[in-house]
Amino acid sequence: MTSLTIIGDIGVDFVLGPLADYPARGTEMIVERSEMRPGFCAANAALAARHIGAPCRLIGDVGDDPMGHWLVGQLGGIEALVGHLPGATTMTVAVLLDDGERSFLTTRGHLEAVTWASLDARLPAASAGECALMTGIYLQPQLAADYAAVLASVRAKGHRVAVDTGWPSQGWTDETRAEAEAWLPHCDILLLNEVEVTGLSQCDGVDDALRWLAARLAPGGIAVAKTGSKGASAFDGHSFARGNAPRAEVFDTVGAGDSFNAGFLLALTDGASLERALTTGCRAATAIISHFPRAGIAPGAFKAETA
Repeated sequence: MTSLTIIGDIGVDFVLGPLADYPARGTEMIVERSEMRPGFCAANAALAARHIGAPCRLIGDVGDDPMGHWLVGQLGGIEALVGHLPGATTMTVAVLLDDGERSFLTTRGHLEAVTWASLDARLPAASAGECALMTGIYLQPQLAADYAAVLASVRAKGHRVAVDTGWPSQGWTDETRAEAEAWLPHCDILLLNEVEVTGLSQCDGVDDALRWLAARLAPGGIAVAKTGSKGASAFDGHSFARGNAPRAEVFDTVGAGDSFNAGFLLALTDGASLERALTTGCRAATAIISHFPRAGIAPGAFKAETA
């Protein structure tokens, strides 16, 4: 049975590096590693579920171009309800720096044409305990225009709604904060990183930010902060829970938060405690991002690591 439906941004990632610094204008540099793979938050989370060996449903769109058709072909083993929109598939070049930081260059592409009416038509009513993870709001402006209505319609079909916004390209401005406060009451689980929770809440510390956010979610809502190598924290309106990340040598951290989302939500829907679900999310992220390239990861390869 599918307990997790992932709805949102799907595209192509080109990951390369490491670089000590960017090349000067008009020059060229050689990098040691590179990979082209399905990417963006929704696809990363769905692939993470496949790596864990858990069924999931992926709903989204790609472009009607060679990249889009190649991308759909990489989603074997996932219930992929993916449509093709006219135009080019959105792509990101992720440049990995030798100090662990990353930079991204993203094209506009098909994501700007994604509509909720089309995605909603593919979303079935939920069975008991199902969760829908919504991703990529700021890359899909037609969804962002009335995100409160989007989330309300998902909840109306019986899904528990989890949201990972991603970073807004304009930053957490007064406008983006006001927009978020309109849809937070329709969100059951909010999954952000450390910078995002403090940016949205305008609180100085993560714990204060989680309290502020949880108070604005749907009744019983859970606010989660992903804090990289430090693990993750969550507040459910009553108490805090923590999960630690295993130590690992990691070259490619792209998709770490998305892999956490999959592990965390799958554990939570399976009845795990909040602390256990956080730990499972951290283990899933560490196991997956410790591998490069990722194209050869077999379905279920990391089931033992997250058990």
